Amino acid sequence: MKSLQKRLGLMVAMLLMVTLISGCRGQLTVTVPLSILVNNPAAFDDRQIITQGVVRHFDDPLHYWIEDEELNRVEIFPPQEIAPYLDESVEVEGQFHFSPNAGRRLILTRVDQLPRA
Repeated sequence: MKSLQKRLGLMVAMLLMVTLISGCRGQLTVTVPLSILVNNPAAFDDRQIITQGVVRHFDDPLHYWIEDEELNRVEIFPPQEIAPYLDESVEVEGQFHFSPNAGRRLILTRVDQLPRA
């Protein structure tokens, strides 16, 4: 009887571990170049991503984005978090969102200035 209880306890523990591991797998942060985000944005919708680019802005309406040499762009929110890095190369991390109407957006959780080339 104790052997059966022990095996059941081990099975429950293993199932719990598998559930926790598979649940966390969907939350992994992935590094994605801007060119891939532009060419296949739906694949990364609602995902935590890391990407790099140069910070640019436009005044009317005020908005900020990062872009690469090929002018692949992703808008960055909130603007006050990215504004201090205008014209700088940065690595950003955040929640990526895509909508055919609103475009490509990244809600920042982290921004790091990259060394000048």
